Amino acid sequence: MTIYIIYKTILASVILIISLLVAMYSTLIERKMAGFFQDRLGPDRAGPWGLFQPLADGIKLFFKEEFMPNTADKFLYILGPSLTMLVALLTSAAIPWGPSFLINGKEYPFQVADINIGILYVFAIVSIGVYGIMIGGWASNNKYSLLGAIRASSQMISYELAMSLAIISIVMMTGSLSLNDIVAQQKGFHWNIWYQPLAFLIFLICAFAETNRSPFDLPECETELVGGYHTEYSSMKLGFYLFAEYINMFISGAVMATLFFGGYNFPFIDQLGLSPNILAIAGFFILMTKITFFGFVFMWVRWTLPRFRYDQLMRLGWKTLIPLAILNMVVTGVVILLNK
Repeated sequence: MTIYIIYKTILASVILIISLLVAMYSTLIERKMAGFFQDRLGPDRAGPWGLFQPLADGIKLFFKEEFMPNTADKFLYILGPSLTMLVALLTSAAIPWGPSFLINGKEYPFQVADINIGILYVFAIVSIGVYGIMIGGWASNNKYSLLGAIRASSQMISYELAMSLAIISIVMMTGSLSLNDIVAQQKGFHWNIWYQPLAFLIFLICAFAETNRSPFDLPECETELVGGYHTEYSSMKLGFYLFAEYINMFISGAVMATLFFGGYNFPFIDQLGLSPNILAIAGFFILMTKITFFGFVFMWVRWTLPRFRYDQLMRLGWKTLIPLAILNMVVTGVVILLNK
């Protein structure tokens, strides 16, 4: 029991550190990609190839002037970014990062929380994230911030419906809510993307809206709302909001890889004759490679597509994605019945 607790503590700490490092260096990679798309260099002054730029940005955020509006609700003003960051970090607990480790003849899952309703846990935690944004926008007592918070809550609620309906088709196919079972059934090259391409497309579009990424970054639209829900924030309170966005992007990539691209599975990996522990480490790097690909897609789209208008965003969610997700769910049910 003691070994199990130590193992879980170490694993949780490693996943936390990786999440924070990914959030730090995603900012550098995105700025480099922005420079490439806009025919410029991007950051290259802090360290070789600009590798110390995230550290410089972090130091700058720590030492920026810390202010709070006189009319703000002080408790909620602090709670908003804290809740957003906490929720972003909690979602990684149910992700299976690789096959189980073998320690003293016992299997230890490469997963912080091995629960049989993993996908429900992820969606339940993600849905709480909107409260951090809504509370922060409201507590600032700024009309622009409040408008950004209202936009965030309405777009997250509408797109979570379509996202949940898209996932139901995966649950119908696998017959389980466990992320471990979903990954296990995609062993080899039996990835769900081949059977549910429409569900993946819907999920991908919803992930952009869920993470407030362009072209759905309306809650912080500078041209309309100055800075959106975090207009009145500075220093590390603002840093928490920015960090949470990149962590959510990282977790969204992990969830998409897990549900549709086999998670840590890769064709022929079992035929290499690797030991269980080496296989677990290899599976982790395979999953991280898939997450990196989705991170590239998030950044590529940001610097390629223009921002949607708010009415276009709502119309896409309620009149297009939700009906398509329901249709996909019905077709999936019919196919399952016919194959019985």
